[in-house]
Amino acid sequence: MTRPAWIACHLINLTMKTHLTFLLLLLAMLATAAHEERPNIIMFLIDDQNPSSIAAFGGDTYTPNLDRMAEEGMKFTRAYVSSSVCTPSRYSFLTGRFAGNSHSKLYADAVGGKENQGLPNFNVALERDKMNVGNILREAGYTTGFVGKYHLTSSLDFPEFYKGKDKWINIPKNAKPGPETSAQFKHNERWMRRYLKELGFSWAKNVYPSNTPSPYSQHNPEWTTVAALEFIEENKDGPFYLHLCSTLLHGPDRSWRKSMDHPLVTGEGEVQSLPEVMTPRKELLKTITEKGFDPDSNVAGEAWIDDSLGAIFRKLEELGIDDNTLVIFAPDHGRDGKASVFSHGSCQVPMIMRWPKGIPAGKICEELVQNVDLVPTYFELGKAEKPKSYQIDGQSLAPLFENGKANDWRDHLYLEMGAARATVTKDWSYIAVRHTKEQIAAIKKATPQNLPKAMSYIGRLGIGVRGADRPGFFEEDQLYHLKRDPKEMKNVAYNKAQATRMKEMRKLMQQDLEAIGRPFGEFISGGNAAKPGQIDKQIAIVKQLEIKGKKVTVPEALKKDPGVTDEPTPDDKAKRKAKREVRKKARKEAKSNKQRARQ
Repeated sequence: MTRPAWIACHLINLTMKTHLTFLLLLLAMLATAAHEERPNIIMFLIDDQNPSSIAAFGGDTYTPNLDRMAEEGMKFTRAYVSSSVCTPSRYSFLTGRFAGNSHSKLYADAVGGKENQGLPNFNVALERDKMNVGNILREAGYTTGFVGKYHLTSSLDFPEFYKGKDKWINIPKNAKPGPETSAQFKHNERWMRRYLKELGFSWAKNVYPSNTPSPYSQHNPEWTTVAALEFIEENKDGPFYLHLCSTLLHGPDRSWRKSMDHPLVTGEGEVQSLPEVMTPRKELLKTITEKGFDPDSNVAGEAWIDDSLGAIFRKLEELGIDDNTLVIFAPDHGRDGKASVFSHGSCQVPMIMRWPKGIPAGKICEELVQNVDLVPTYFELGKAEKPKSYQIDGQSLAPLFENGKANDWRDHLYLEMGAARATVTKDWSYIAVRHTKEQIAAIKKATPQNLPKAMSYIGRLGIGVRGADRPGFFEEDQLYHLKRDPKEMKNVAYNKAQATRMKEMRKLMQQDLEAIGRPFGEFISGGNAAKPGQIDKQIAIVKQLEIKGKKVTVPEALKKDPGVTDEPTPDDKAKRKAKREVRKKARKEAKSNKQRARQ
């Protein structure tokens, strides 16, 4: 090769290398820019909260940080959880799936395979396949953290955690407080950290396995807040995802105030001290009094958890990451109607989101949204690639962030709780209670005293019958107009005037049940699913009982003859006739559906 030719080739190679270096640098810069666009995400999950416990939702209480959050972000007025007790609801918050779609060994052991009707309640767990928000966002480059109440452990799914020297310690309920018990609590808290990391979370600290157990049953939001602030500080360069779960507002109102007198009782027993990261408790109680509230009332707990949120916002501002951090505040369910599928005080919850960089201030969203929508929202914002085998039942809320509306948004929601299902539109709620064959057999054998437990949706007294203050709670078919009857006190399912409405609502439920793929009553036959109309006598009896928590009072007439109900009134007779007509139409409808399926 001549010297001029060699020089020319050398110059071409240098040029190509320069262009390649520039291209690689440009790609790296673009990747960094894309990385920086992804927001930090904090899911602040509260326990047992009604809209009335937040001033921004019209409550008579003291919640300045939540009120500010609503003013600077978006308030969701029609937000729902898909199930109204802790475990299944928290499952959906962590997976984006209905609890009835859990494929954990715990759920399969409780209800059987897909050939049986599902009964989602305290019987689901996160699965070994790590199809959860903590693992998928971690794989997408996020640091993912968990703090506070979990309530989804399973010895069937993770048997290795219940063996050996580091196994879970079962602490008896009558254990005495002291160094030995504190050591056991501390051991179990460290156990929870390992459990959550096995599920795919990057980081876990100050974790409660479930609710606060005896003898250290006092709430301590400072303990969870300290860990949350530590995680945020360590990961300020982002992006991070934090699942922050408080134990408040679980339990009776006075338990919150009593907890304030035990500042060193935590989820790891008694500790020596805690950093002062929140308003001192005495000072907060003084402020509540000055605002005109009783410091010994429900306001104490509501203001206390609000103060924890304030500490989170102060840390974000201090670190300069406030603008690009999405904070979501929501409870796992309501307080008054736990273990039901009612809207009021049960599945409809207050939810607020704040993200200065992504959500305009002062917006209100009135669309039907659900806790299963949150995980797909995080995946979209975090640019996370969902594995093909990952089932998600919700849809991203991101299209609603601009003004609270989106084209072609859903027209109804699906709710589930034990033996009950609900279809909710903006105006109506249809509830179907369908007990399994085994449950019906037990109901028929039950004495009046035991009927409320046998007929509750989850087979429990206490929280299982909180919804029994509504006259229609035990009815197999229920229809409520949510605007005219917001507390769902008047069941109009058997009114002839609502026949068309019933058909429409049942059709929507049929679609959702088919997507779930399990039998349910006459909607999808098979397995242990049973048709309605087999326990009319027991429904008539249970509606005559006085039910208050775990106390059941049986009228004297029923004590004398449990098999005899009061003489039916003309209204009762009309209801029974209407029920027969509804069932007849349902049978025809089911028959038509089968014929269409064959075609």
